[in-house]
Amino acid sequence: MKIRATALFVSVISTAAVAQQPPAPAIETIRQADMKADLYFLGSDAMKGRLTNTPENHIASEWIKSRFERLGLAPAIPGYYQDYNLMTVTLGSTNALEITGTPVAHGAGYFTQRFSATAEASGPVVFAGFGITALDMSYDDYASDIVKGAFVLVVDHEPGERDPASRFDGVVTSDAGGALRKAQAAQAHGAIGILYVSDVHNHPGGGANLTAAGAWPTQPSRLGTYSLETWMKSITIPAAQISAELAATLVKGSGRTLEDLSRSADTGKAITPVALPGAYVRLTTSVNRTAVPDRNVLAMIEGSDPQLKNEWVVVSAHFDHDGVNGAQIMNGADDDGSGTVAVLEIAEAYVAAAAQGQRPKRSILFAQFNSEERGLLGAWAYTETPTVPLTNIVAVLNMDMIGRNEEVPAPAPPPAAGAAQQGGQGGRGGGGGRFNGLEPQTAESNVNALNIIGGVRSPDLRTAINAANGSQKLEIRYRYDNNASQLMRRSDQWPFIQHGVPGVWVFTGLHLDYHTPQDRPERINYPKMEKVTRLVYQTSWHLANADSRPKLLPR
Repeated sequence: MKIRATALFVSVISTAAVAQQPPAPAIETIRQADMKADLYFLGSDAMKGRLTNTPENHIASEWIKSRFERLGLAPAIPGYYQDYNLMTVTLGSTNALEITGTPVAHGAGYFTQRFSATAEASGPVVFAGFGITALDMSYDDYASDIVKGAFVLVVDHEPGERDPASRFDGVVTSDAGGALRKAQAAQAHGAIGILYVSDVHNHPGGGANLTAAGAWPTQPSRLGTYSLETWMKSITIPAAQISAELAATLVKGSGRTLEDLSRSADTGKAITPVALPGAYVRLTTSVNRTAVPDRNVLAMIEGSDPQLKNEWVVVSAHFDHDGVNGAQIMNGADDDGSGTVAVLEIAEAYVAAAAQGQRPKRSILFAQFNSEERGLLGAWAYTETPTVPLTNIVAVLNMDMIGRNEEVPAPAPPPAAGAAQQGGQGGRGGGGGRFNGLEPQTAESNVNALNIIGGVRSPDLRTAINAANGSQKLEIRYRYDNNASQLMRRSDQWPFIQHGVPGVWVFTGLHLDYHTPQDRPERINYPKMEKVTRLVYQTSWHLANADSRPKLLPR
């Protein structure tokens, strides 16, 4: 399918138009030479790409801890490590579905969801639209007691998924629209089970060929497929994906078609659940869950103000990457070795400032998150069990890929008439779908450019960043908050925003080496990385000493 790149609105901040702040103390200690030395270790072949649940990932966390200790930073949690469990799953032996008395074979029109509980239920069925509860938007598809004691049938995705003006984060997939969140919502409203079907008015084709191959592949990914243990344990009802044909039999008694019901839910307003007369389901699900230990590394510097020290500015990055693919090492120097070593450098600047007798009024949390590449799981784990109340966090400044110049290849030319179609990259940039929605651009055009993602939700953070940019004179661009590439939700500021905390992703941009073996330390733009790191330090210092704290706009 041809995908057209969406037009991007680019906002470039002129440094001349912004009042310059006095330099934060000890900012000169942030040096490219120091970061280069650290990154040549962290992104070395010996670290084998720091994949989750590998010895090298463990070594990376040990190295970060030792650096925090050497700087004399206090642990933000005893021992510096925030331990939590991930979870992997395999399909159990007993998975069965009956729809109005007719058995359906697993993998031939339905499959058990990976996050499903091992459970059994039988009962009537209610159509609940998209099945979303989003209390911050006063949106609830369960405003009726008829879902209690029943299965709910919900359609995939969310209202207005292709509408840039959608209240559900525009074209960015909202957290509330995720399948696991829908199961949590259904369960909270008394449903005994949940069935998912394609939102056929937007995505036709979820039909008879629906199999379990995607959810339960014969050959699991080398990267591993993980979720958070806390999420998985929160689901106690059976959950399954069914084909449009099976769903059509369930809705038949309502006198409406599946497409009609699906379309009726896509108004931007919550629906009232619809009973489906004659529909009855028996579902048995069996999923084997295995806990996998994981950990973040957290250090802190305490603020100097007796009251404000209980408020926090978070400076974060992630230290995991994608491991080894055969003989190829995915070094992850830019993603996100660059952010990892930048956090260490900013921490060192705070220690140097404190040695000079200058401490911030608010406290600073230096957070090195794990398993970002597996779904932002370290950051999500932190927000599930934070070391300080999330309401006390003033802002999150997350650095992920701050060491290169953004480069997006031009779309591949269409094949000549009669030529075989190769792949599906037309209109998505020559690098394929990972550049979906991004305008072609050269590295040279971005030599001094920096993207800030998340500013749309907090103009106060934009103002703080712009003011901090006076001495660095970077070209700051706010352009990817509402984009088909989903960048807004693709790094560790996202879980904090979902919990009401202002946060931004500081990001120099995608490039052709992203998630390839060519993302190596020798390809980093170290002078630019120094400027970006100093900008983040300056911003964090300002936020930690400001009279007021930034606000997060409602959706």
